[in-house]
Amino acid sequence: MAEEKDGAQAEKPNIPDMEPYVVKDPEAFAHNIAHMLEELGMAASAWVEPREKGEVTDAYSAPMADMVKTFSKVGEYWLSDPKRAVAAQTELLTGYFSLWSRSMHKLSGEQQAEGETPPGKPDKRFTDPDWDANPFFDFLRNAYHLTSGWAERLVTRADGLDARTRHKAEFYLRQMTSALSPANFLLTNPELYKETVAENGGNLVRGMHMLAEDIAAGGGQLKLRQSDASKFKVGENMALTPGKVIAENEICQILQYDPATEQVLKRPLLIVPPWINKFYILDLNPKKSFIKWAVEQGHTVFVISWVNPDERHAEKDWESYAREGIGFALDTIEKVTDSHKVNAIGYCVGGTLLAATLALHASEKDKRIATVTFFTTQTDFTHAGDLKVFVDEEQISALEASMKRTGYLEGSQMATAFNMLRASDLIWPYVVNNYLKGKDPMPFDLLYWNSDSTRMPAANHSFYLRNCYLENNLAEGRMKLAGHTLNLKDVKIPVYNLAAREDHIAPARSAYVGSKLFGGEVTYVMAGSGHIAGVVNPPSSGKYQYWTDGPPDGEFDDWVAGATETPGSWWPHWHDWIVAQNDKTVPAREPGGGKVNPIEDAPGSYVRVRA
Repeated sequence: MAEEKDGAQAEKPNIPDMEPYVVKDPEAFAHNIAHMLEELGMAASAWVEPREKGEVTDAYSAPMADMVKTFSKVGEYWLSDPKRAVAAQTELLTGYFSLWSRSMHKLSGEQQAEGETPPGKPDKRFTDPDWDANPFFDFLRNAYHLTSGWAERLVTRADGLDARTRHKAEFYLRQMTSALSPANFLLTNPELYKETVAENGGNLVRGMHMLAEDIAAGGGQLKLRQSDASKFKVGENMALTPGKVIAENEICQILQYDPATEQVLKRPLLIVPPWINKFYILDLNPKKSFIKWAVEQGHTVFVISWVNPDERHAEKDWESYAREGIGFALDTIEKVTDSHKVNAIGYCVGGTLLAATLALHASEKDKRIATVTFFTTQTDFTHAGDLKVFVDEEQISALEASMKRTGYLEGSQMATAFNMLRASDLIWPYVVNNYLKGKDPMPFDLLYWNSDSTRMPAANHSFYLRNCYLENNLAEGRMKLAGHTLNLKDVKIPVYNLAAREDHIAPARSAYVGSKLFGGEVTYVMAGSGHIAGVVNPPSSGKYQYWTDGPPDGEFDDWVAGATETPGSWWPHWHDWIVAQNDKTVPAREPGGGKVNPIEDAPGSYVRVRA
């Protein structure tokens, strides 16, 4: 009798606990839903009003048309052969039947067969226990993984696609599958469903209110908040390394930092940051500041702080940034230090500009930059990663037409493009947290910096997209600047080229290929982590690692296989490299050097201007 009872219990259907999914207070729930709809109306008004006034013009047509055209080419391959199309459909249907069978077995209380696992890999979007315990949500999750995996195989197995079309198809598909995850919707996410029931919809009221605020803050575009902005202020708890603004012009301020040692290296250090983001990524806070650390190692540090441009800067192009940015900084350094040689660092697009400027200087016999360091910089854009998806003649022409109306590219557009590179990490978790859970994001300095976007002057951005991403002119020796045709082989000074292994903006392979373009000795180093964390990795953190001394010739994979891995930060390795180039020291230099009067305290006023 006991055995029969135990057997009956084993066969008992697996009925999930539905109590958390039942609304307890229908009146309160209905009231909040009505309030939510009011807030949603406010969000819709904030979206529509600037478009009716002509203040906002959406530029979705070119990317959408390109996505449709790209998927059409994939579809042509599968539909051109009926047998091939039927085989693909059969594969999907077979997967669904198998999944349905497993779900029915699970619902009836049967144990999953040994060795049988549901499709899909572990995914942090599906951490709520009911994704496993509740057969309905378990089926949704596995159906999502099954369908997205099938769609990915349609792209990878489509023969005859050129490399660019396949790349775009893979990128667009990732955007679609990220957006369509059941974790992003109220009725298909058990955690959201239960929270909504527990709060009688109060979370949706808060979420729609935040949505309206974020659209209004973006002037009619969604300005997705990724961090609690109220907790940070540049110059108060960010960008705190003491120094002065010692010079400025239309496009930049030049900062010089207070010395922290009695003796400093004779050669000053000039940092050329990207203008796509603000320089204080290198001075986030005292514990993470590369600038502060460099000062403490005995460098006299100068930094270019780019202007956040508006319509007045529309015609400022690459030559302007080379002359009025890097050239202006070199003139200022020479004036205040009497030093005719400097060490220079370029980060991301700031490094690309610096490389082009070095080639220009080689043509003009300007030898003031003695060594150059590149942080996650591309000079050859053959392997430039997912950002190339946004660059073709049609999309650039549409972007140029948009920039012509204002004189600049809105910073939010670049921020969105960068976020799309990691949509599952940088977009949809915040959509769910902010607008469906109704929760404020946590304060996070890096994400605050990431949202502190900058505009791009029309002439500058057009030149960059066309000459680098579209035509690869710098690598091919065709880029023209100030009447000179640039050749990176003319750059014969020592180069320290830092890449980051997981970089999705300037891939490590791309940086490696670019190393071969220079005419002098190049030290290639690959840091662990990505575009930001791989660079901003102070020795005190004890995180990550870096690789050095791979075979200097050959392919990237051969270099990685032969490189030596060292735990921790690459910063001391770089400093040793700098000292090995020239170790002469002089007494510490104060900002301005008695030659110019400082204008204001670091970090200056240009960096505080928000887009």
